[in-house]
Amino acid sequence: MKNIKVLDCTLRDGGRIIDCRFPDTTIKELIYKLSDVGIDIIEVGFLRDEKKLQYRGNSTFFTDVSQITPFLDKKNENNMYVAFIDYGMFDFESLAPYDGSSIDGIRVGFTRKDYQNSLEDLIHCMYIVKNKGYKLFVQSVNSLSYSEDVLLELVKLVNEIKPYSFGIVDTYGAMYADDIERIYNLIDTNLQEDICIDFHSHNNYQLSFSLAQEIIRLSQKKSGRREIILDATLNGIGKVAGNLNTELLLDFLVRKMNYAYEFDMVLDIIDDYIYPYKEKYNWGYSVPALMAGIYQSHPNNILYLTEKFRLQTKDIKNLISMIHPDLRQRYDYDNIEHLYKDYMDHKVEDRDTIIELRNLIGNKEVLILVPGKSVRTYIDKIIDYVNIYHPCVISVNYDSKLSDYAFFGNSKRYANIKYTKENSKIIITSNIRSENSADYIVNYYGLIDPEIKYCDNSTIMLLTLLKKIGVSKITLAGFDGFNEREENNYMDDSFQNIRHAKEFKELNENIAYMLKKLVCMFESKCEINFLTPSMFEKVLEDRKEAVN
Repeated sequence: MKNIKVLDCTLRDGGRIIDCRFPDTTIKELIYKLSDVGIDIIEVGFLRDEKKLQYRGNSTFFTDVSQITPFLDKKNENNMYVAFIDYGMFDFESLAPYDGSSIDGIRVGFTRKDYQNSLEDLIHCMYIVKNKGYKLFVQSVNSLSYSEDVLLELVKLVNEIKPYSFGIVDTYGAMYADDIERIYNLIDTNLQEDICIDFHSHNNYQLSFSLAQEIIRLSQKKSGRREIILDATLNGIGKVAGNLNTELLLDFLVRKMNYAYEFDMVLDIIDDYIYPYKEKYNWGYSVPALMAGIYQSHPNNILYLTEKFRLQTKDIKNLISMIHPDLRQRYDYDNIEHLYKDYMDHKVEDRDTIIELRNLIGNKEVLILVPGKSVRTYIDKIIDYVNIYHPCVISVNYDSKLSDYAFFGNSKRYANIKYTKENSKIIITSNIRSENSADYIVNYYGLIDPEIKYCDNSTIMLLTLLKKIGVSKITLAGFDGFNEREENNYMDDSFQNIRHAKEFKELNENIAYMLKKLVCMFESKCEINFLTPSMFEKVLEDRKEAVN
């Protein structure tokens, strides 16, 4: 059974790179030629609210289905024509009933926020589409943003609505093969078999074609009973990284699965209609596009940072990571401007500093003294260790008579060294204003992962710095973890933080997660051990078991 349908969305999603300003002649000719190729479903554009958009032609932003009718090749009964509605951007009540002269189906796209906050109205709008006679395509934006439990709730709802198809949407091009397998199997197992599964991807990781093949493979495991729709655009046209290439998909289906598309005709269409746009506009793989995928960010954020500020790629990466995950999925240029100013205020170029520290500390054993309570209770053991092994000693957020260096990632702790300073050399992160020209200043944003809530743990930042420096062995003392039953988790009262006790559980989880990632990165390059008891010892034990 041939269960794969190709949906070409060149005129809709591909058109976003030119704000959908296709000439009317191009719109009609593309539709007719795609019809001749045998494309199963042709997406002709968007439907938008006529109160906000005045349709004047030469665009695939339409306000009424009657405006689409003149462009369609309705003589070919094997094609289906659809348009896309972003929930909240069209008055569904104004939708004209289906009469067979215009589009056959409507794809309704909505965000996780729409699903959470406007579910009742969203359901009402989807039923309007069905009740007016159109095939309904349900497209939940950014499938990766849904937990499995919520995704199951959504599938249950879709089964009740009974649309023509339900979409897996890789909005930010952030999926890997294991993601698509997990999401597809969950949906396929729970979705009614007569509902198509639609896969829409963006090519940020250059995996769109590979993931499409994976969807096909997964669908064949059950004898291909469920129909699958794969979205693609000619030459992959689309914003930033672009989309799955229609020509790649058709070539695979023709040569590997004996489908009957007119492949040579597709190449002619690309030559005649798409290459002229390729000469004027850029799409396809780029490192900024990769950043958009990693951080699941709206492409306009990437374009704005690239075009306005002319930033280095690592700066774009750091700035995008600073945007709250919920805000990344839309664009707020005022917010980006604010973050840019804050970022540039604290950014330093630390390449020379890293090299100098590498020359001083690299390939040595480092003993890290964290100001946990065990530093005081096990002080004799720590002193013995220093006397026997002579490591380079680095204290965290305080200075010690044992220390060769004191590392500060906290401005309040750094301010106190004027009263407590020993003879240690000082290393600080760039978010702290230095009071001494002899301080080693390292870039704060190069040591944190803003994806993590408590990303600025100073010990984790120091470990990240030591990874860059390339030390041979790390021994940790005083890295106890936070116990909410203890009145004070630190070596003395000056570090008191009991008012944050409610956050300790999440803080410990965040630290354990970041430590686990670092241990994996250090593996075979640097040995890590605990000298004093720590609730994070299990991270090392679990990793050793996994390796063995």
